[in-house]
Amino acid sequence: MKSNDSTAPTLSIVIPIYNEEEILREAVLELREGLEKLGHSYEIWLAENGSTDTTIALATGLSKEFPEVFNFSADDPNYGKALRQGILRARGRLIVCDEIDLGDMDFYQRAVEMLLSDDADMVVGSKAMKGAHDSRPVFRRVATRVINGMLRVAVNFRGTDTHGLKAFRRDLLIPVVDQCVVDKDIFASELVVRAGRAGLNVVEIPVEVCEKRRPAINLFRRVPGVMKNLAQLTYAIRFKG
Repeated sequence: MKSNDSTAPTLSIVIPIYNEEEILREAVLELREGLEKLGHSYEIWLAENGSTDTTIALATGLSKEFPEVFNFSADDPNYGKALRQGILRARGRLIVCDEIDLGDMDFYQRAVEMLLSDDADMVVGSKAMKGAHDSRPVFRRVATRVINGMLRVAVNFRGTDTHGLKAFRRDLLIPVVDQCVVDKDIFASELVVRAGRAGLNVVEIPVEVCEKRRPAINLFRRVPGVMKNLAQLTYAIRFKG
């Protein structure tokens, strides 16, 4: 798939990565194994952003070793910017936004079936809805619910989760991506919010989540940026539409 082959895969998986040298290779190998069993053609985009360890070299090595793995680097530690660029580079009919420490193939199977059968335009893996199992530390579970509560108040969001696993039809969501105005962590939230406001069929399904390693960026250090971007999103949605 690294040639100029015009045949796009069924699935594109986009994974922002930052300082992931400890788990990157193992996670990619595990993901490839699961995708092979799933039975659809695929590509994996490793969206590196601002790493200071050997992540870039490892990602480059993986892309040379496996023809279905691609990588690129953004300029700074910016999850939303990397995710957006990965989505825009992806060629698949369906795009899955994943995390390097997740790779939940049960979500992949359920979401892909729903998208291919036109039962959904976007599928969001919810860590907070009934039936989900979130075994992350308490402060991270609380943070998810706080952000979702703020989104409900700020932009009338009616779902239970926006960040983490999500899958969608590329043709329907690329115009929504182009409308998004924030980055960092809140880009993922804006994408889900705007998809719903655009009248797309956004369906949540419960997922099981466990923490395989400590977050690469301290949660508390992210709070000021999250609040700033949430205010920017609120203004964009409420006043600019």
